[in-house]
Amino acid sequence: MTSTLKDIAKELRSHAPFTIFGALLGIVIIVIIDQVKIPRSVSERLFEVFHPLHVLLSAMVTAGMYRLHSKGRLWATVSIGYFGAVGIATLSDCVIPYLGEYLLGFPNRGIHLGFLEHWWLVNPLALIGIAIACFWPKTKFPHAGHVLLSTAASLFHMTMGLGDELKTLMIVLIPVFLFLAVWLPCCASDIVFPLLFSKGKYSHHGH
Repeated sequence: MTSTLKDIAKELRSHAPFTIFGALLGIVIIVIIDQVKIPRSVSERLFEVFHPLHVLLSAMVTAGMYRLHSKGRLWATVSIGYFGAVGIATLSDCVIPYLGEYLLGFPNRGIHLGFLEHWWLVNPLALIGIAIACFWPKTKFPHAGHVLLSTAASLFHMTMGLGDELKTLMIVLIPVFLFLAVWLPCCASDIVFPLLFSKGKYSHHGH
């Protein structure tokens, strides 16, 4: 248990720098959206693109991690891949951003649950990701790609809730919520969650 906790802490430390960069990049995009006055409908469409892609990649990595470190049955791979991807991606892209919108008093705040609102897209993509992992269980995907997808989905969820005025407090605190929305959930989805059900030994290198 001690070794596992050390591995998890190591992963969180190694994932933090690029996640911080992603959060700061996110606030730059928000300022541009505010200055150019891009309509909320654009943010909605972009969320509908990035959130499903995040679920697809997360399902591939989560199910792949489980397959590499366990000899579990197919139903276990499907269950862990689905709930690890859809459940945690929903927390990352939808729930935490909404909490940020609520606490910061966004006038158009609202929670958008992709697996319900766009069930016909999000759920099949999760299953496709799991199927890929069953035949090609690889986890060496660039972390930059995962951070980009998750940050973009969380970001555009929040910009849907923005009003006409971007206050200084929002500029300061939005990156905090973006960081929290990406950092812990992504590591939990890709590493912690599948390994909780795995009997294999985890190797930090290369994942």
